[in-house]
Amino acid sequence: MSDRKSIVSDPETVRARAMETLFERLESLCEGAIAIDRAGRVVYVNEKYLHSLRLNHVSEAIGRPIEEIIPNSLMRRVAETGEPILLDIMELGGEPLVVTRMPIEDENRNVIGAIGFVLSDHIDNLKPLIARMAQLESDLRLAKRQLSQARTARFTFDDYVGTTSGIARAKELAGRAARQSVTVLLSGETGTGKELLAQAIHNASARADKPFVSVNVAAIPDTLIESEFFGVASGAYTGADRKGRDGKFRTADGGTLFLDEIGEMPLQLQVKLLRVLQEREIEPVGSDKVTKVDVRVIAATNVDLQKRVNEGTFRADLYYRLNVLSIELPPLRDCAGDLPEICARLLDDIIHSGDYLNARLTPSGLAALARYDWPGNVRELRNILERALILSDSGRLTGDDFARILPVGAEARIAAPATAPAGAVVPYAEAEAEFERRTLECALAAANGQISEAAKMLRISRATFYKKLAKFGLAVPDSSSV
Repeated sequence: MSDRKSIVSDPETVRARAMETLFERLESLCEGAIAIDRAGRVVYVNEKYLHSLRLNHVSEAIGRPIEEIIPNSLMRRVAETGEPILLDIMELGGEPLVVTRMPIEDENRNVIGAIGFVLSDHIDNLKPLIARMAQLESDLRLAKRQLSQARTARFTFDDYVGTTSGIARAKELAGRAARQSVTVLLSGETGTGKELLAQAIHNASARADKPFVSVNVAAIPDTLIESEFFGVASGAYTGADRKGRDGKFRTADGGTLFLDEIGEMPLQLQVKLLRVLQEREIEPVGSDKVTKVDVRVIAATNVDLQKRVNEGTFRADLYYRLNVLSIELPPLRDCAGDLPEICARLLDDIIHSGDYLNARLTPSGLAALARYDWPGNVRELRNILERALILSDSGRLTGDDFARILPVGAEARIAAPATAPAGAVVPYAEAEAEFERRTLECALAAANGQISEAAKMLRISRATFYKKLAKFGLAVPDSSSV
């Protein structure tokens, strides 16, 4: 009796026996077990697991890297990090398996390997749990995406594509703005990429890890615009949130506030905005206390603010405060040389954002786009490219594809192709040659005779461009233009 008591009361003996019992129980109850050493080589596999692994004998697994036995196994990660993966679903041979993986330690608690158990090859009982986990993961991804879209800037200067003089100048000034915390005024036609450049400035600045908050001033009702910008104190008025609400300036504190269509801001709010820019403090609606804020303001407009000042609809003092550094974004029609690169970037973005075929813009397609004057600028170009891609069965976008979808009236801005006399049938090879010749001429005209630029527009090499010029007997510009 005394011997039995001493054995039962010996903690180390009980602990050691518990470990042995646990392993024996798991091995007998599970559908398979496998262990590896610190280097990821298999040191143990039980007989029950051989069938699932498509092995005939244990010796076929011993000493081999775990990935040769179980492709994409996570066992090596457990052995390297010492972190267990207590419950997971693994596919092996097309079958889902419920598994657990744990590190193996020596007497000094050093990780010397890992062991994995297949707990079950039937996951029906776990389907409610799996479905719940999948839903939670989906909700988390959606929440992260919404938060990311609302509070962070995605674009960098690499996304503002182009090397022509107008774009290069805008980039150069934007780079200077990024190095300072000055207020910036972006001006340009609608669709020229003002918010993209604002995000790029933010991401290149010391505020990059702080919020980027974008507000379209014209989209906020006049009755709500003050509370949207400066927030509401708790209990400020009937129906207000009892806890109050932060405005855009508080939300953007430490970061950047982008005010799009600043020219549409009501006069009464312009006074308050001026004070924020001067004093760096806000006063929420219904409060008599001011709060300090540290926000860089980037404003944007597609109207002539100086004209608005002259008309009395925009405060002169606010205009001068906003116009510390002014950056003019050129319209797309003035950046013809950048059209191939801009189209390529837009097509990549469109393809990655939807279930589209891989797209290719043909020389005829590019020529058609180059002859249009793009009143809606890059935003309109993206719309046209996406529409053409939706209607295309091959993803090969030609001039005919764009001729069918460009806005009514575009015909006057796009040179009509030469037509054969009524009733005449032109051989295909002849028609194709004529089309290719006209494409070369169009590219040269768009590039002002610059061979390198014209070749870049057509996405071919200079050597190929020269060969095609010679093929059709077209004049080569003098050396000063190449």
